Amino acid sequence: MEHVVDEPIILIDYLMLKLGKTHKQAKSLLTNGQVVVNDKVETRYNKPLLPGALVKINSFNTKNMDSRVEIIYEDKDIIVVNKPSNMLTVATSSEKENTLYHLVGEYLKKKNKSAKVFIVHRLDRETSGIVLFAKAEKVKELFQKNWDTVAKERLYIAVVNGHLEKKYGKVVQYLVEKDEYKVFAGKKGPDSKEAITLYKVVKEGSKYSTIDIEIKTGRKNQIRVAMSSLGNPILGDKKYGCKEKIKNMYLLAYKLVINNPITKKEQTFKINIPDEYYDITKK
Repeated sequence: MEHVVDEPIILIDYLMLKLGKTHKQAKSLLTNGQVVVNDKVETRYNKPLLPGALVKINSFNTKNMDSRVEIIYEDKDIIVVNKPSNMLTVATSSEKENTLYHLVGEYLKKKNKSAKVFIVHRLDRETSGIVLFAKAEKVKELFQKNWDTVAKERLYIAVVNGHLEKKYGKVVQYLVEKDEYKVFAGKKGPDSKEAITLYKVVKEGSKYSTIDIEIKTGRKNQIRVAMSSLGNPILGDKKYGCKEKIKNMYLLAYKLVINNPITKKEQTFKINIPDEYYDITKK
């Protein structure tokens, strides 16, 4: 049910004063991405609302989802989740069940035995953050057909080794996948794919730097190769040059903005960035 705002007010006050939520309930709804303002998921407590704005609360049952996986958003067509680090998005020959695809599929089947789930895009095993799945093959095809257009904005946060020479920049590479496990930057050609990565340093410490990243193309290991090529591999990324022994890699997909090809509306999905991404630069 949509609620129409009748006077200027900030979002968290609207949830409490107009919709009867407690402060704790309102914060939980916002943090979990269940509040939609004018068809966009909104997580900011102090979002100003003007008369005529439409507010909706998405309710979904997360009780049967694996505790490692947070549901960010769900409707009849898609489900958006927060993937933990060190979990495959899809199965491999050696791992079938400990995958995001399997866990989301099991969750949906508990609600509907005939439910199916389809991959729209994926994250590396080591990368954590936002992943979108479709609930029908036709939906998947609509999203995948022009994914680089559908995915209007894809933002990541990362911690890298050392200091970047340029505090912001653009990395354009042509990536070649020579085997199943590693990607290399090569020359432009029929076997390479263009990868465009934008970055900006947001915090520096004596050993590490925290950087904000936007990708304009979705290539395998794209960010990891880009940072390694600058001489600043991502902390915990042993594959691409990090020498330190750290369990988790510091790369998080924290924001995804899409032009939904079904509803024809823009949607924003966002998760909170853990404090450790900033605190670690104190070292």
